[in-house]
Amino acid sequence: MALEDAKTQVDQAFTRQDLRGPSFENTFGGATSFLRRRYSKTLNGIDIAVTGVPFDQAVTNRPGTRLGPRAIREASALQSPDAPYGWGYDALSELAIVDYGDVAFDYADVPSFPDRLTDHIRTILASDTASVTLGGDHYISFPILKAYAEKYGPMSLLHFDAHSDTWPDDDMARVDHGTMFYKAVKLGLIDPATSVQVGIRTTNEDTLGVNIIDAATVHEIGPVETARQIKEILGARPTYLTFDIDCLDPAYAPGTGTPVWGGLTSAQAARILREIAGINIKGGDIVEVSPPFDTTGATAIAGAHVATEIICLLGWNLLNK
Repeated sequence: MALEDAKTQVDQAFTRQDLRGPSFENTFGGATSFLRRRYSKTLNGIDIAVTGVPFDQAVTNRPGTRLGPRAIREASALQSPDAPYGWGYDALSELAIVDYGDVAFDYADVPSFPDRLTDHIRTILASDTASVTLGGDHYISFPILKAYAEKYGPMSLLHFDAHSDTWPDDDMARVDHGTMFYKAVKLGLIDPATSVQVGIRTTNEDTLGVNIIDAATVHEIGPVETARQIKEILGARPTYLTFDIDCLDPAYAPGTGTPVWGGLTSAQAARILREIAGINIKGGDIVEVSPPFDTTGATAIAGAHVATEIICLLGWNLLNK
């Protein structure tokens, strides 16, 4: 890759005219958006809006995931401007994708945040645009799911994580990154019978009927069979995909709030995400990237790739209706 015109091929987060195609720009410079997509608050005719949620509050040990969206955007600049490898089509050329910017988090008024985030996602969905959200601690999936359930009805959840996040908590106003899917089941936002959690490796006696493919099983049966089982469980139902970066083993993603050994490799995760192409995905998020605990940037790089794969899954679905 080489710049054809250094005068124009810079700051394309603001200056690019088209919404489709590659973005040739120095990886080390320029205004940083996700994959150098154009920043825009206009969603007419947009297929996918990438948005950041710089929120953390309820982490059990390591805060810092509010810095995740910025780090993921920066890491995305390292990816090749060519078509995402291995998909057989170029989602970045065939889809209209914008970086929608961030939702504001008033750190001095935490109780107001969940409704603000739901409204933010509701606005995106009202334009028949899918959202790909960069987090932020994992609690953010709960307010997001409220907006998705309003539009599509109860969702099937595809949840990659080390933790089930279904520990009991009947206080629906309590902001906690380990109980939000318990609340989502109780409020009817997700259908547990057609939902699946992948990579789990912490004990929770009551999974509320959600299907589990734990990390040990993934290692035993491999990513292709894991993907087959995921697709069988989800069927054709509207699905929301959430990927907690601690689904990966700490060797691949040390910069997270709650690292647990024995997790998936990045290669396993990449293969699973590509093998599930065709699921009826409506949106997704990547959460728990905590840059202060990974000076190498490897965790943010993994997060940026996961977000790209979610875009490709959405594109596969949109282009093959």
